[in-house]
Amino acid sequence: MDYQKLLEKMIKEQIVNRGVNDSSVLQAMREVKRHEFVREKDRDYAYDDCPVPIGYGQTISQPYIVAYMTQELEIKKHMKVLEIGTGSGYQAAILAKMGADVYSIERIKELHDFAAENLNKAGIRNVHLKLGDGTLGWPEETPFDRIIITGAVPEIPFELERQLNKIDGVLVAPVGNVMFQNIYKVKYKNDIKKIEEKIGCVFVSIYGKYGFKEN
Repeated sequence: MDYQKLLEKMIKEQIVNRGVNDSSVLQAMREVKRHEFVREKDRDYAYDDCPVPIGYGQTISQPYIVAYMTQELEIKKHMKVLEIGTGSGYQAAILAKMGADVYSIERIKELHDFAAENLNKAGIRNVHLKLGDGTLGWPEETPFDRIIITGAVPEIPFELERQLNKIDGVLVAPVGNVMFQNIYKVKYKNDIKKIEEKIGCVFVSIYGKYGFKEN
C-alpha cells in the first residue's frame, strides 16, 4: 500500500474539503502516520473515512473528527494539554506534533501500553501517559490550557473543568448519550465561560466516576 498517497488523499478529500483549514492541524496530520497507530491487521483501512477498531471495544476516531476537534481546541505551541482517552495514541501524537505538552489518560492497560509503544516508535517524546480513570483528570499537573475528551460523556465532568485554565482555557468533548452526541466547546476568557454546541457525532463511551457507569 502507498500509505503516503492515502494520507494525502485523506487530508484533501476528508478534511480540507469539509472545512478544516488550520495549517498547523493539517501539517501535524501529515506528519503523523495514521497507519502506525492501528493494529497491523487494520493498516490497509487506516486512512478510510471512518473509525477503525483498536481492540477492547475502542476505536481510533474518523480522521475528519480528529481534525475538527483539534482545530476547535485552538492549539498553540508549548500549551499544556490534557487528553482523556489515549486509545492508540494518535490524537496525542497530533497534539504533540503541534508543539503541545500532552498529558493523556487511558483506563485500559492494554491500550495504554499500545499507545506508549506507538508513540515511542514514532519518536514522540512530549506525551506523558497515565493509566487510570480519565474523568478524574490529572490534578497534580493542573492547570491545563486545553482539555480534549476523546469519548462520549453524559455531561462535561465538573472535575475536569475545574482543572482548566480559566484565563483562556478551552475544553472540547462529545456530550450526549451512548448512541449519539454533539461536540461541545467550553471556552473561558478571563473567568467568563462560553459554551458552543457544534456538530453531531458518535463516539464510544468514557467510563468512570464522572462519565458513564459500567453495568
